Amino acid sequence: MEVTRETIWSAIRIDPKKTALLVVDLQNAELSEEVQLKYPDYVDRIRRVVVPNVRRLLDAARSNGVEVIYTTIESLTQDGRDRSVLHKLVNLHVPKGSWGAKVLTEIAPVDDEIVLPKTGSGVFNTTILEYVLRNIGIEAVIVVGVLTDQCIDMALRDGADRGFLMICASDACTSYTEARHEAALRAQYRPVKISATADLVRELSGRSD
Repeated sequence: MEVTRETIWSAIRIDPKKTALLVVDLQNAELSEEVQLKYPDYVDRIRRVVVPNVRRLLDAARSNGVEVIYTTIESLTQDGRDRSVLHKLVNLHVPKGSWGAKVLTEIAPVDDEIVLPKTGSGVFNTTILEYVLRNIGIEAVIVVGVLTDQCIDMALRDGADRGFLMICASDACTSYTEARHEAALRAQYRPVKISATADLVRELSGRSD
């Protein structure tokens, strides 16, 4: 008998104190004029759906002891010489300390929440995220942000392979097209939980309604 996603997660209850909310690449560069002209529907979904849902999850996380961690596309240098081959090939460069590298104001970090810059798709491969999660004692990671079929997908799969309980907030992430977003969710690795924001907020708050 095939083991389904639902079967895997049926007996798992996440502990907020051992859970992190990972906000991936929701930064000014994603709402730049160039992106708006090329992908207007994508920018609209970020503003209308993703950001409001991320804010709900941030509120629930901060109220229930969940660690909040951000990752942004940002070079370590002004000229981007440290970028990955991947980012050089596609001419993707967000200079260190630039406007484009800043997390969107509506969901900006507070206090001493961690922000990890990266210059590749996989946050586990291109940052010290795993090291940080282990140090904090994190067992489960809720992932939100962009793009569902690129950086989100890699974070979920890589994290699961490293032994973390990985959860995708399906309505708090998106891609350049809705079709790409939905296809990525359908194809996601079975050990990854896919859940709506409202359900995750209830779970983090200990509610069963």
